[in-house]
Amino acid sequence: MLSRGIKASFALGGITAHMVKLHEEGLIGKLIDVQSFDKVAAQSIMNDPSHQEVSAVEYASGQHLGSATHALDIVILSALEVDTDFNVNVLVGSDGIIRGAIGGHQDTAADSALSIIVCPLLRGRIPCVVPKVTTLITPGKSVDVVVTEYGIAVNPGRPEIAERLREAGLKVVDIKELAAKANSIIGTPDPLPFGDKVVGIVMNRDGSVLDKIYNIKD
Repeated sequence: MLSRGIKASFALGGITAHMVKLHEEGLIGKLIDVQSFDKVAAQSIMNDPSHQEVSAVEYASGQHLGSATHALDIVILSALEVDTDFNVNVLVGSDGIIRGAIGGHQDTAADSALSIIVCPLLRGRIPCVVPKVTTLITPGKSVDVVVTEYGIAVNPGRPEIAERLREAGLKVVDIKELAAKANSIIGTPDPLPFGDKVVGIVMNRDGSVLDKIYNIKD
């Protein structure tokens, strides 16, 4: 950003010390903060008038036309799993246990002009690119790019992005190749012993049901 003179008009979401530093260096104009993740961010929001707190509705509501996510150009998100249809799981671990909250994952992916998922191909002995996610959290239609250390997969619906990445000399691969690579290293995991009891319901930002989470048998 420094060498090319690139500046962001704002950064949005859970704010960290890294974002505060970029802001203080003049690379980010404003910080729009729905959650301060560390002490540096908390001190910044107390002292800097360009670091503004917003409610969850002002941050990412799909029904609120003034929500900040509607103005996002680029969002970079993590994932526990991504499947070959670009669906993302950030909630349920490979053991079937709920890990945390969804946050604004669905909202920022859907509203941004470019949504990028960053994850390793493997975490230890656990594949992150899989044929089908354990639990659907963010639909693949909202995901444009998946970046791994083995290559970059681009949603077939965004061919112009793949073309620009190739022109830049970056390695673009089919996401099915990434899943096959993970499988060749790790092998096919045994299916999870899910029971019949629903312990959680995953809802999309419009209130529709995306998936159900079932109990793990003892």
